[in-house]
Amino acid sequence: MEGTPTMAKRKIIEIDRDKCDGCSLCTTACAEGALALDGENKAVLVREIYCDGMGACLDVCPTGALKIVERESKEYDPLAAYEHVVETRGKEVARLVHGIGENARHSVRRNRIRSNQASQKTRFHGCPGSAACEIPEERAGDEGRSVSAASELRQWPIQLHLVSPYAPYFKESDLLIAADCTAFALGSFHQDLLKGKKLIIACPKLDETEGYVEKLAEILRQNNPRSLTVAIMTVPCCSGLYRIVERAIALSGVKIKLESRVIGIDGKIVTRPASAGAGWSSI
Repeated sequence: MEGTPTMAKRKIIEIDRDKCDGCSLCTTACAEGALALDGENKAVLVREIYCDGMGACLDVCPTGALKIVERESKEYDPLAAYEHVVETRGKEVARLVHGIGENARHSVRRNRIRSNQASQKTRFHGCPGSAACEIPEERAGDEGRSVSAASELRQWPIQLHLVSPYAPYFKESDLLIAADCTAFALGSFHQDLLKGKKLIIACPKLDETEGYVEKLAEILRQNNPRSLTVAIMTVPCCSGLYRIVERAIALSGVKIKLESRVIGIDGKIVTRPASAGAGWSSI
């Protein structure tokens, strides 16, 4: 039957009931609404098809009651999760469901129809590239490795929709919030902007930015970063990211100085002029 989830070996959440203290933090951290508290005030998996296996709930559990395991399970169903969150939390929250875009219902159903017509079963395991992890620093002289330009990226994920405000690596960090295009325009992005910082990227023009202000405010409140830098392009639409961050600072109540780095499409770092609307000046 169309839409019936298949079984597959995949990553999924597992709950240790003995360790669970019923704090309910995991139930709100899960954008897909896969977790809830039962009658004994213990976390339970509502339905396997709602769990994407990405583990956003792990960072917020204070007792270590949650872990990701790999086992046979019904596959993650983004449309079912979306409809579940719409019903329980509303459409605005449902936009954050993993695997769902602006035209969620139509796109997922269309993909299923095409898959059925081709007599293929589409298996969605959740995007493995979204799993949170820290990246160890690469030391010069590592045997068997040749690195022409070392990466300064020290955590994953980096996209604002995917990062967790409760990820431990954000705690008291030097935080860089960069527009997507800056890393492509600035050849020395890693050395000149990213080195020593934790990174969040976003695009104020193409992203679904609703909720960005609130999420960034929560990141600031929870982690009290040492410094905050915003990197944007000189193109007019990119300044929207700077305004989003300004609003997030105000909403968070955190007192922090906002530094800006502006990148020209020619790859040069420019600075803001003294008066608004006066253009940009190269440095």
